Formats: sequence, C-alpha cells, structure tokens
Amino acid sequence: MSAPTPRLSIALRLLQLVGHLPLPVLHLAGSGLGLLAYLLAPRYRKRQRANLLTTQLATTPRDYSRLCWRNARESGKAVTELLAAWVRSPQVVASWVREVVGWQHVEAAQQAGRGIIFVTPHLGCYDIAGRYLSTRMPLAALYRPPKLRWLEPLMNAGRARSNTDMAATDTAGVRTLLKALKTGRAIFVLPDQVPGQGDGEWAPFFGQPAYTMTLLPRLASSTGATVVMLYGERLPWGRGYRLHLSPLPQPFTGERQQDAHVLNQAVEALVRQCPEQYLWSYNRYKNPTGQSIPATGDSDSAAR
Repeated sequence: MSAPTPRLSIALRLLQLVGHLPLPVLHLAGSGLGLLAYLLAPRYRKRQRANLLTTQLATTPRDYSRLCWRNARESGKAVTELLAAWVRSPQVVASWVREVVGWQHVEAAQQAGRGIIFVTPHLGCYDIAGRYLSTRMPLAALYRPPKLRWLEPLMNAGRARSNTDMAATDTAGVRTLLKALKTGRAIFVLPDQVPGQGDGEWAPFFGQPAYTMTLLPRLASSTGATVVMLYGERLPWGRGYRLHLSPLPQPFTGERQQDAHVLNQAVEALVRQCPEQYLWSYNRYKNPTGQSIPATGDSDSAAR
C-alpha cells in the first residue's frame, strides 16, 4: 500500500485522537453521529428501516419508529467505539467489560482440549468482544479488508496489538483457522457476513432468504470444535459492556442447507435479545453475483 497523503495522514491522526476519548464521550458522540446519518443519509435510512420492518420485531408503528431511532444511535456508538478498539491497548478495552455471562462454556471446552469457534454477529460491541477474548487466549479471526482502504493501516495497527492471527477470506485463511482449531485454540467469526458466490446457502433470517456462510459449520464438523455464541451488550451512558456467551442451540448436521438454517436461527435468537444494537443497515439480504434468490417458502422448507 502506498504512503498516505498529507491530508490522509491528518485524518488518520484525528481518528486516533478521537479513539482516545473516554468511553462515555465516545458513546455520546456516536449517538449524535448515528442520528445525523439517519437524518442525512437516505440510502442508509431506507435499508435500515426496510430490514427492521421485515423482522416484525415492532408490533405498532410507534414502536417501529422508536426502534429505528434507537438503532440509529446504537449504530453510531458502534462506529466511535470501533476507533477505540483500533487505537487503545487490548487491556484498556477489556477493562470496559463489566460482566461476562456464560464463561463456563469456554472453560468446559478448554478442559476437554477442544478448539472453540466464537460466533459473533454484528450485534452490540462485536469488535470490543474480540479484543476482550484476545486478552484471555490466543485467537485467530476471519478478516475481510475494509471497503475504505485508507482505514486499513489504522485497523491493522490495532489488530497487531492484540493476541490475534488474522485470517483472510481465502484458502490460506481457511488453513489458518483449521490449524488453530486442531491445536485446541479459538477462532472468532462474524457469521452474518454475506459470503461470496458458491460459499453459502440460502436460509431464512427473520423470515427472509439470506445467503449464509457454510464455512463455519464445516470448520465445526471437521475439527470437533465447540461452538459458542457470543455478543457484547452495550450498557447505557457509556458504562461499558456485558458479554453473553451461550452454546449453539442445535448441533450442526453436516448437511449444508440445514446447517445454514441452524446458524441463522442461532444468530436470530441473539438478535432478538437486543434488537436495537444489531447492525440493521448492513445489506444482509443482498444477492451475490450468479445466485438466484429462492422464494421465502422455498428456503424455509428446504431447511426443514
């Protein structure tokens, strides 16, 4: 990557300074940023509202409107806290975690000598959760380069400070994940990223067909690793975070379509616990090139 321009260097430096602000200030700024994006970015607002409407999580127009506004504020907080995760030490970031619920599932897997797959959707403080885990065990994490490539040096510097091996979404990256699991280590995967053509199956997510990764179930089946669902709840007023860990509700079967269904249902169950903190502006229902979207009933019945 070429050296950054003077303007880019200034921008990166400003982001670093912002990332060192106290967490309550970061969340206050993020809340305002999220509201501005909601008001001024029609494409963002349209996708967020459409995705939330699909879920039927709100039963009245008033509740729906309130959920949209709350989600906009939480999404803004996710952006500003991400800066902190990139520029602060993992130990400082981990100190913001006030409570961990369900750590016994991790201890059980470690005592059995099994690898662990942490399944962490775009819910709450997913990057903070990864930093916390890296202070307690070595990790390997599936990595996709950002669309804003000028941010990559900042991201890479932050990740280099953590106890984490980054695995790209290619064959070499998959080998890194397999090696980690087969040696009893842990990996960290975002399960709701839309995979590339041929790397997923259609399965319902909140009643709509969503192209879903099959890599995660394959890794679990081939290594015997323990799957642990994880999300980080963002506490109000910048007070920190509460991590929630739980076992996979249903085991993977080894059948691609069914496993995609199991994965989406597990993610959906987490999102229902804290829907205002999910990244609803993400284009979860997009169609990879060359894939035909099945009718809703078709994807649901195929999974059963």
